Amino acid sequence: MKKSNSIILFNQKQVRRIWDGRNELWYFSIIDVVEILTDSTIPKRYWSDLKIKLKNEGSEVYEKIVQLKLVASDGKKYASDCFATEDLLRVIQSIPSSKAEPFKLWLAQVGYERIEETEDPELAFDRAMKTYLRKGYSREWINQRLKSIEVRKELIDEWQEREMKEGLEYAILTDEITKAWTDRSVKDYKKLKGLKKENLRDNMTNLELVLNMLAEASTTEISRKKKPKGLENNRQVARAGGFAAKKARLEIEKQTGESVITAKNAKLLESKQITKI
Repeated sequence: MKKSNSIILFNQKQVRRIWDGRNELWYFSIIDVVEILTDSTIPKRYWSDLKIKLKNEGSEVYEKIVQLKLVASDGKKYASDCFATEDLLRVIQSIPSSKAEPFKLWLAQVGYERIEETEDPELAFDRAMKTYLRKGYSREWINQRLKSIEVRKELIDEWQEREMKEGLEYAILTDEITKAWTDRSVKDYKKLKGLKKENLRDNMTNLELVLNMLAEASTTEISRKKKPKGLENNRQVARAGGFAAKKARLEIEKQTGESVITAKNAKLLESKQITKI
């Protein structure tokens, strides 16, 4: 089961989900859904009680629970109860809420859009473009960001080919690349920009994005040539790819007299100024 993780918003509240490419199904976090529909401050307890009720009633839905690892607020992955769209809709029927019907319509639209994107991947980029435009990013920056997503996907595909494990090993390798070209860890880079859970790439300048892409693209190409086995060999390749981008960074800084790595982030600037970050 090849999965891609993402977060989608319903009325500005996040719902974590995982795409099962083999079966072409979205799996949604039931805890997130319960929190939205009930406004409960303890959605885990609400779901625990409802789960017991479903089990005692002999509901078929109880047997459809799938445990998948989702990213929590602390940035770590934990096993979480999830449902595919059809089963989630059945669970929602057991939750009295005025938000149930709007949520059902939203859920149907989410599933439809993903099927559309599977048939025509360009639609995913179009929707991402619109999302970033609504946030105030410039088209120039957005084009760089979308290209960075493509570059990142190629790197992930290569890591899968090298049998690296999603999650911890991906994070270790990403950190190696970042440290090699920026001279700081991902954690320190985010700290510099005043970030917590926010996406680091969404807060990079155009130049930072370009150099990060160079680091990841270089890592991909080196890995394809060397075909490293095991985490340590892949770490060496990651460092080599990052170092290639570091050479470019140092030359740019030599020519401009300014640091490429900045504390600027998307929140610091007005929407029209994002092109300058």
